[in-house]
Amino acid sequence: MKILITGSSGLLGQYLNQQLALKNDILCLYNNNIGNCIHFNSAKVDITNAIKLEEIFSSFKPEVTIHTAAVSSPNKALELPPKTVYKINVNAAAGIANLCKKYNSKLIYTSTDLVYAGYRGSMLKENAKLIPISLYAETKLMGEQKICETFDNYIILRTALLFGFGMNGRSNFFHEVYLKLKSGNSVNLFYNQYRTPLALQNAAEIIEQICNTNVKEEIINFGGSERVSRVELGEILCDAAGFDKNLINKISMYEIPDLPHVEDVSMNTDKLQSYGIKQKSIEQSIREILSSIK
Repeated sequence: MKILITGSSGLLGQYLNQQLALKNDILCLYNNNIGNCIHFNSAKVDITNAIKLEEIFSSFKPEVTIHTAAVSSPNKALELPPKTVYKINVNAAAGIANLCKKYNSKLIYTSTDLVYAGYRGSMLKENAKLIPISLYAETKLMGEQKICETFDNYIILRTALLFGFGMNGRSNFFHEVYLKLKSGNSVNLFYNQYRTPLALQNAAEIIEQICNTNVKEEIINFGGSERVSRVELGEILCDAAGFDKNLINKISMYEIPDLPHVEDVSMNTDKLQSYGIKQKSIEQSIREILSSIK
C-alpha cells in the first residue's frame, strides 16, 4: 500500500515511519527536523505550501494519507501568532482533504481528546459535548470540520495522551518524567486530570490496522482503555522500572495558572474496539518501552 505521512519527524510520525515501512511503500513528509525520515523515502515540505503538496500527491499517488503534522500542543500554540496556528492546523488540513479527494486517497487525521468538554464526566463517547478551551484544541476541531465538509473518505482519530520515548531529539512529558525519576529527582504530577493514555508504538500499530480496513466517514476515540491520572501513570512507571514512588509530588493542575484546565477527557473506546482492535494495557506498554532500552 502507498501511504503518505505528514509530520513524519514528529513524536508519533517517527513511530509510524518505522511501523508502516515494514510492509508498505511510504513517503515521509517533514519540515524543519528530519528525524528518522533520513532512513526512508522522504521529502522536506511546508504543509501550507499547496503547490508543493499537489506535486507530491500527483507524483506519489497515495492510497492512504496520514495527516499528523500540526502545531501539536496547547503550549506550542500559545507561542505562535493565532493566524499561524490557524494556517497550519485548519487551512492545511482543508487543503490536504481536498487533495485526498482529488487523488482518491483515504485520509486519516489525528485530532485530539482536548476537543471534549473536560468537565462532563469520564469515558466520553464520540457524541459527547465538544468545548475546546485552548487555541490548539479549537483549531484541531476546526480541522475536523473542514475535512468532514470536503468528502467522506476520512477517519478522524481523537487522539489521547500519547506516551513513550521520543526519537532523535523529540521528547514528551512521559520521557522527561522517566529521566528525572531514573536520576532520583522528584517530579510534579497532576492528581486531578484524567486521560486514557496510549503508547506511541501501540498507536502506530493500531493506525496500521486502520489503514487496512474499509472504514470511512468515521470519528473515532483513539486512546487506551484505562482511565488514569498523571499520578497513576507515574506510579505504574515506578512499579515497572523499580523507581521510588515517593519521588512523585502529587499536585493540582490548578497550581499551574497558564495551563488550560481540562479535568477529565478520558474516552470510551468501544468504537475503536468494534473494528477488531485491542489496545495494550498501560503496564504492558511501559514494560515494552523499558525492555527496548535494555
